Amino acid sequence: MPAVSGEPPFPVDPREPPPSALPSVAARVLAFTAIVVGGVCGALIGYAIADISCHGDCTVPDGLGALVGGAIAAGGVAIVAVLVLRAMGEWRTLQKGDGEEL
Repeated sequence: MPAVSGEPPFPVDPREPPPSALPSVAARVLAFTAIVVGGVCGALIGYAIADISCHGDCTVPDGLGALVGGAIAAGGVAIVAVLVLRAMGEWRTLQKGDGEEL
């Protein structure tokens, strides 16, 4: 159990920045890329479903299908990406600690 005195559980060097749960830049770029790819895939699926189910002039339904499909897929991938980035940041912060288990 950490001390209640308000001191950090591990020595702090004043020249080092404080511990951060912020993930690395590479992880954030990878998460952004995954969100974009998921959105594009969802847009293609939404377009295909609207195109198959519509007969005649289908420009607006096809566009709406692509828009809705892309938004839903990108939103789902974004939720997963945020959860993964938070878990990575928390894990990295705990690794820098004194090894004490929660």
